[in-house]
Amino acid sequence: MGKEKKAFALRLDPDVHRAIEQWASDEFRSVNGHIEFLLREALSKAGRLPKPSAKNPDQP
Repeated sequence: MGKEKKAFALRLDPDVHRAIEQWASDEFRSVNGHIEFLLREALSKAGRLPKPSAKNPDQP
C-alpha cells in the first residue's frame, strides 16, 4: 500500500494558479501532482529531501 498523503489548504494568487495549471497540463499532470513534483525537485536540489524511512527501505 502507498504512503498516506497529508492534505492541507493552499492559497495561491489566481495568476500563479493559472500558470501552474497550464504548466501541469503541458506535463500531463494534475495541478496537485505538479506542485508536489516541483516541491520535491526543489527539496532535492537544496539537499533537504528526507531519506526513505528504515521501515520501508524499498520505498522511493
